[in-house]
Amino acid sequence: MQKQEWKTRRPSLRRRYLNNYWQLYLMMLLPLAYFILFKYVPMFGNILAFRRFRPLTGPYGVRWEGFRYFEMFLKDEGFLRAFRNTLELSLLNLIINFPVPIIFAVLLNEVRNLRFKKLVQTVSYMPRFISTVVVISILTELLSPSSGALNRLLQSVFGTQPIYYMNEARYFRPLYILTDMWQYTGWSAIVYLAAITGINAEMFEAARIDGASRWQQIRFITLPTIMPTVMVMFILKVGNLLSLGFEKVLLMYTPANSVVSDIIDTYVYRMGFQSSANQYSYATAIGLFSGIVGLILVTGSNLLSRKVTGESIY
Repeated sequence: MQKQEWKTRRPSLRRRYLNNYWQLYLMMLLPLAYFILFKYVPMFGNILAFRRFRPLTGPYGVRWEGFRYFEMFLKDEGFLRAFRNTLELSLLNLIINFPVPIIFAVLLNEVRNLRFKKLVQTVSYMPRFISTVVVISILTELLSPSSGALNRLLQSVFGTQPIYYMNEARYFRPLYILTDMWQYTGWSAIVYLAAITGINAEMFEAARIDGASRWQQIRFITLPTIMPTVMVMFILKVGNLLSLGFEKVLLMYTPANSVVSDIIDTYVYRMGFQSSANQYSYATAIGLFSGIVGLILVTGSNLLSRKVTGESIY
Protein backbone atom coordinates (compact mmCIF):
# COMPACT_ATOMS: atom_id res chain seq x y z
CA MET A 1 0.00 0.00 0.00
CA GLN A 2 2.80 2.41 0.91
CA LYS A 3 4.71 1.51 -2.27
CA GLN A 4 1.67 2.25 -4.45
CA GLU A 5 1.11 5.54 -2.65
CA TRP A 6 4.76 6.56 -3.26
CA LYS A 7 4.39 5.78 -6.97
CA THR A 8 1.38 8.08 -7.21
CA ARG A 9 3.17 10.85 -5.28
CA ARG A 10 6.40 10.81 -7.35
CA PRO A 11 5.00 12.44 -10.55
CA SER A 12 3.41 15.23 -8.52
CA LEU A 13 6.70 15.89 -6.69
CA ARG A 14 8.59 16.02 -9.99
CA ARG A 15 6.02 18.37 -11.48
CA ARG A 16 6.20 20.64 -8.45
CA TYR A 17 9.99 20.63 -8.60
CA LEU A 18 9.90 21.54 -12.31
CA ASN A 19 7.43 24.36 -11.66
CA ASN A 20 9.61 25.79 -8.89
CA TYR A 21 12.94 25.58 -10.71
CA TRP A 22 12.00 25.86 -14.41
CA GLN A 23 14.41 28.82 -14.81
CA LEU A 24 17.37 26.57 -13.95
CA TYR A 25 16.27 23.92 -16.44
CA LEU A 26 15.85 26.60 -19.10
CA MET A 27 19.39 27.83 -18.44
CA MET A 28 20.65 24.26 -18.89
CA LEU A 29 19.29 23.99 -22.44
CA LEU A 30 22.05 26.03 -24.10
CA PRO A 31 25.06 24.19 -22.59
CA LEU A 32 23.23 20.89 -23.15
CA ALA A 33 22.71 21.74 -26.82
CA TYR A 34 26.38 22.77 -27.08
CA PHE A 35 27.63 19.45 -25.72
CA ILE A 36 25.26 17.41 -27.88
CA LEU A 37 26.07 19.28 -31.11
CA PHE A 38 29.82 19.83 -30.70
CA LYS A 39 30.91 16.96 -28.41
CA TYR A 40 28.64 13.96 -28.94
CA VAL A 41 27.47 14.26 -32.57
CA PRO A 42 31.07 14.55 -33.93
CA MET A 43 31.88 11.24 -32.20
CA PHE A 44 30.05 9.45 -35.04
CA GLY A 45 32.84 10.68 -37.31
CA ASN A 46 35.23 8.25 -35.58
CA ILE A 47 33.88 5.59 -37.91
CA LEU A 48 36.30 7.03 -40.51
CA ALA A 49 39.15 5.48 -38.51
CA PHE A 50 37.93 2.11 -39.86
CA ARG A 51 36.67 3.16 -43.31
CA ARG A 52 38.36 4.70 -46.34
CA PHE A 53 37.23 8.27 -46.98
CA ARG A 54 36.95 9.82 -50.42
CA PRO A 55 35.75 13.39 -51.05
CA LEU A 56 32.23 13.80 -52.45
CA THR A 57 31.25 10.22 -51.55
CA GLY A 58 29.55 10.83 -48.20
CA PRO A 59 30.79 11.61 -44.70
CA TYR A 60 31.28 8.00 -43.54
CA GLY A 61 33.66 6.59 -46.13
CA VAL A 62 33.31 4.15 -49.00
CA ARG A 63 34.52 0.80 -47.61
CA TRP A 64 35.74 -0.88 -44.45
CA GLU A 65 39.50 -1.01 -43.89
CA GLY A 66 39.61 -2.62 -40.43
CA PHE A 67 42.63 -1.60 -38.38
CA ARG A 68 44.76 -0.68 -41.40
CA TYR A 69 45.17 2.99 -40.45
CA PHE A 70 46.10 2.11 -36.87
CA GLU A 71 48.83 -0.21 -38.15
CA MET A 72 50.04 2.54 -40.48
CA PHE A 73 50.53 5.25 -37.86
CA LEU A 74 52.02 2.86 -35.29
CA LYS A 75 54.75 2.06 -37.84
CA ASP A 76 55.19 5.69 -38.92
CA GLU A 77 58.36 7.37 -37.58
CA GLY A 78 56.71 10.78 -37.84
CA PHE A 79 53.85 9.74 -35.58
CA LEU A 80 56.16 8.06 -33.06
CA ARG A 81 58.23 11.26 -32.84
CA ALA A 82 55.08 13.36 -32.39
CA PHE A 83 53.80 10.97 -29.70
CA ARG A 84 57.13 11.13 -27.85
CA ASN A 85 57.22 14.94 -28.08
CA THR A 86 53.64 15.15 -26.78
CA LEU A 87 54.37 12.94 -23.78
CA GLU A 88 57.62 14.73 -22.88
CA LEU A 89 56.13 18.23 -23.13
CA SER A 90 52.92 17.21 -21.32
CA LEU A 91 54.77 15.56 -18.44
CA LEU A 92 57.13 18.53 -18.06
CA ASN A 93 54.18 20.92 -18.11
CA LEU A 94 52.30 18.79 -15.55
CA ILE A 95 55.28 18.47 -13.18
CA ILE A 96 56.11 22.19 -13.29
CA ASN A 97 52.78 23.93 -13.81
CA PHE A 98 50.42 21.76 -11.78
CA PRO A 99 51.86 22.64 -8.32
CA VAL A 100 52.40 26.35 -9.14
CA PRO A 101 48.69 27.43 -8.84
CA ILE A 102 48.41 25.49 -5.55
CA ILE A 103 51.47 27.25 -4.11
CA PHE A 104 50.22 30.60 -5.45
CA ALA A 105 46.76 30.11 -3.89
CA VAL A 106 48.20 29.10 -0.50
CA LEU A 107 50.59 32.08 -0.46
CA LEU A 108 47.88 34.49 -1.60
CA ASN A 109 45.60 33.24 1.15
CA GLU A 110 48.27 34.19 3.71
CA VAL A 111 48.29 37.84 2.57
CA ARG A 112 46.53 39.98 5.17
CA ASN A 113 46.43 43.28 3.24
CA LEU A 114 43.11 42.96 1.39
CA ARG A 115 43.82 45.77 -1.09
CA PHE A 116 47.14 44.23 -2.13
CA LYS A 117 45.54 40.77 -2.25
CA LYS A 118 42.82 41.96 -4.64
CA LEU A 119 45.41 43.69 -6.82
CA VAL A 120 47.50 40.52 -7.09
CA GLN A 121 44.39 38.46 -7.87
CA THR A 122 43.29 40.82 -10.64
CA VAL A 123 46.76 41.01 -12.20
CA SER A 124 47.18 37.22 -12.09
CA TYR A 125 43.74 36.52 -13.68
CA MET A 126 44.11 39.00 -16.55
CA PRO A 127 46.49 36.97 -18.79
CA ARG A 128 43.83 34.24 -19.05
CA PHE A 129 41.65 36.63 -21.08
CA ILE A 130 44.40 37.44 -23.58
CA SER A 131 44.12 35.51 -26.84
CA THR A 132 46.76 32.85 -27.48
CA VAL A 133 47.55 34.54 -30.81
CA VAL A 134 48.27 37.82 -28.98
CA VAL A 135 50.41 36.05 -26.35
CA ILE A 136 52.59 34.39 -29.00
CA SER A 137 52.80 37.66 -30.97
CA ILE A 138 54.04 39.49 -27.84
CA LEU A 139 56.52 36.67 -27.19
CA THR A 140 57.78 36.82 -30.78
CA GLU A 141 58.34 40.57 -30.54
CA LEU A 142 60.11 40.33 -27.16
CA LEU A 143 62.43 37.56 -28.41
CA SER A 144 63.04 38.88 -31.90
CA PRO A 145 66.76 38.68 -32.84
CA SER A 146 66.70 42.11 -34.51
CA SER A 147 64.39 44.25 -32.36
CA GLY A 148 63.54 42.07 -29.34
CA ALA A 149 63.95 43.60 -25.87
CA LEU A 150 65.66 40.51 -24.45
CA ASN A 151 68.29 40.28 -27.18
CA ARG A 152 69.00 44.02 -26.95
CA LEU A 153 69.41 43.79 -23.17
CA LEU A 154 71.75 40.79 -23.36
CA GLN A 155 73.73 42.40 -26.16
CA SER A 156 74.19 45.69 -24.29
CA VAL A 157 75.02 44.09 -20.92
CA PHE A 158 76.95 40.94 -21.87
CA GLY A 159 77.83 41.61 -25.51
CA THR A 160 76.22 38.35 -26.69
CA GLN A 161 75.13 37.67 -30.24
CA PRO A 162 71.37 37.82 -30.95
CA ILE A 163 69.57 34.49 -30.64
CA TYR A 164 66.42 33.57 -32.54
CA TYR A 165 64.72 31.95 -29.53
CA MET A 166 61.46 31.13 -31.30
CA ASN A 167 63.35 29.20 -33.98
CA GLU A 168 65.64 27.21 -31.67
CA ALA A 169 64.50 23.71 -30.72
CA ARG A 170 66.17 23.84 -27.27
CA TYR A 171 64.10 26.89 -26.23
CA PHE A 172 60.70 25.62 -27.40
CA ARG A 173 59.76 23.66 -24.27
CA PRO A 174 60.92 26.29 -21.70
CA LEU A 175 59.04 28.99 -23.62
CA TYR A 176 55.88 26.90 -23.85
CA ILE A 177 55.92 26.06 -20.13
CA LEU A 178 56.74 29.62 -18.99
CA THR A 179 54.00 31.20 -21.12
CA ASP A 180 51.54 28.59 -19.83
CA MET A 181 52.57 29.45 -16.27
CA TRP A 182 52.10 33.18 -16.87
CA GLN A 183 48.76 32.75 -18.62
CA TYR A 184 47.00 30.17 -16.43
CA THR A 185 48.47 30.27 -12.90
CA GLY A 186 46.09 32.94 -11.56
CA TRP A 187 43.07 31.45 -13.31
CA SER A 188 43.76 27.89 -12.05
CA ALA A 189 44.36 29.22 -8.52
CA ILE A 190 40.69 30.33 -8.29
CA VAL A 191 39.59 26.73 -7.62
CA TYR A 192 42.14 26.26 -4.84
CA LEU A 193 41.38 29.66 -3.30
CA ALA A 194 37.70 28.71 -3.18
CA ALA A 195 38.59 25.42 -1.47
CA ILE A 196 40.80 27.23 1.06
CA THR A 197 38.06 29.78 1.76
CA GLY A 198 35.70 26.91 2.61
CA ILE A 199 37.94 25.64 5.44
CA ASN A 200 36.42 26.16 8.89
CA ALA A 201 38.17 29.16 10.52
CA GLU A 202 37.87 27.47 13.92
CA MET A 203 40.49 24.92 12.86
CA PHE A 204 43.07 27.67 12.31
CA GLU A 205 42.04 29.38 15.54
CA ALA A 206 42.51 26.14 17.50
CA ALA A 207 45.90 25.60 15.86
CA ARG A 208 47.04 29.13 16.77
CA ILE A 209 45.98 28.57 20.39
CA ASP A 210 48.06 25.37 20.41
CA GLY A 211 51.06 27.41 19.22
CA ALA A 212 51.14 26.29 15.56
CA SER A 213 53.15 28.52 13.24
CA ARG A 214 51.92 29.74 9.83
CA TRP A 215 53.86 26.96 8.07
CA GLN A 216 52.42 24.30 10.42
CA GLN A 217 48.89 25.56 9.77
CA ILE A 218 49.48 25.29 6.02
CA ARG A 219 51.05 21.85 6.33
CA PHE A 220 48.59 20.23 8.72
CA ILE A 221 45.32 22.07 7.97
CA THR A 222 45.28 23.86 4.60
CA LEU A 223 46.96 21.26 2.38
CA PRO A 224 45.19 18.15 3.78
CA THR A 225 41.80 19.91 3.64
CA ILE A 226 42.12 20.96 -0.01
CA MET A 227 43.61 17.58 -1.05
CA PRO A 228 40.29 16.28 -2.51
CA THR A 229 40.14 19.34 -4.79
CA VAL A 230 43.80 18.89 -5.73
CA MET A 231 43.23 15.24 -6.66
CA VAL A 232 40.17 16.03 -8.80
CA MET A 233 42.15 18.70 -10.68
CA PHE A 234 45.07 16.29 -11.05
CA ILE A 235 42.84 13.59 -12.58
CA LEU A 236 41.43 16.13 -15.06
CA LYS A 237 44.96 17.29 -15.95
CA VAL A 238 46.14 13.72 -16.52
CA GLY A 239 43.12 13.10 -18.75
CA ASN A 240 44.23 16.00 -20.97
CA LEU A 241 47.85 14.85 -21.04
CA LEU A 242 47.83 14.39 -24.82
CA SER A 243 46.00 17.70 -25.43
CA LEU A 244 48.55 20.49 -25.24
CA GLY A 245 46.69 23.28 -26.96
CA PHE A 246 46.86 22.94 -30.73
CA GLU A 247 46.73 26.68 -31.49
CA LYS A 248 49.64 27.61 -29.26
CA VAL A 249 51.95 24.87 -30.52
CA LEU A 250 51.02 25.61 -34.13
CA LEU A 251 51.82 29.31 -33.65
CA MET A 252 55.20 28.46 -32.08
CA TYR A 253 55.95 25.76 -34.68
CA THR A 254 58.74 26.33 -37.21
CA PRO A 255 60.59 23.84 -39.45
CA ALA A 256 63.74 24.45 -37.36
CA ASN A 257 62.13 23.52 -34.02
CA SER A 258 59.84 20.80 -35.43
CA VAL A 259 62.10 18.12 -33.89
CA VAL A 260 60.52 18.94 -30.49
CA SER A 261 57.45 21.01 -31.41
CA ASP A 262 55.70 18.50 -33.67
CA ILE A 263 53.04 16.97 -31.39
CA ILE A 264 50.06 14.69 -32.08
CA ASP A 265 47.65 17.58 -32.74
CA THR A 266 49.92 19.29 -35.27
CA TYR A 267 50.72 15.94 -36.87
CA VAL A 268 47.01 15.17 -37.28
CA TYR A 269 46.45 18.64 -38.74
CA ARG A 270 49.24 18.17 -41.29
CA MET A 271 48.11 14.67 -42.28
CA GLY A 272 44.43 15.60 -42.54
CA PHE A 273 44.56 19.05 -44.14
CA GLN A 274 48.04 19.95 -45.36
CA SER A 275 49.20 16.73 -47.03
CA SER A 276 48.50 16.36 -50.74
CA ALA A 277 46.55 13.14 -50.15
CA ASN A 278 44.26 14.63 -47.46
CA GLN A 279 44.41 11.50 -45.31
CA TYR A 280 41.24 12.08 -43.30
CA SER A 281 40.83 8.45 -42.25
CA TYR A 282 44.46 8.24 -41.17
CA ALA A 283 44.16 11.45 -39.12
CA THR A 284 40.86 10.24 -37.58
CA ALA A 285 42.52 7.00 -36.47
CA ILE A 286 45.26 8.98 -34.70
CA GLY A 287 42.65 11.21 -33.02
CA LEU A 288 40.68 8.17 -31.85
CA PHE A 289 43.87 6.62 -30.49
CA SER A 290 44.61 9.81 -28.50
CA GLY A 291 41.08 9.77 -27.09
CA ILE A 292 41.39 6.14 -25.97
CA VAL A 293 44.77 6.86 -24.33
CA GLY A 294 43.19 9.85 -22.53
CA LEU A 295 40.34 7.65 -21.28
CA ILE A 296 42.81 5.07 -19.97
CA LEU A 297 44.84 7.80 -18.23
CA VAL A 298 41.74 9.28 -16.55
CA THR A 299 40.55 5.86 -15.37
CA GLY A 300 44.03 4.89 -14.14
CA SER A 301 44.64 8.14 -12.28
CA ASN A 302 41.14 7.96 -10.78
CA LEU A 303 41.79 4.45 -9.45
CA LEU A 304 45.23 5.48 -8.17
CA SER A 305 43.77 8.52 -6.41
CA ARG A 306 41.04 6.42 -4.78
CA LYS A 307 43.58 3.87 -3.57
CA VAL A 308 46.16 6.39 -2.29
CA THR A 309 44.01 9.23 -0.92
CA GLY A 310 40.49 7.80 -0.84
CA GLU A 311 39.31 10.61 -3.17
CA SER A 312 38.16 10.17 -6.78
CA ILE A 313 35.82 11.64 -9.40
CA TYR A 314 33.68 8.51 -9.69
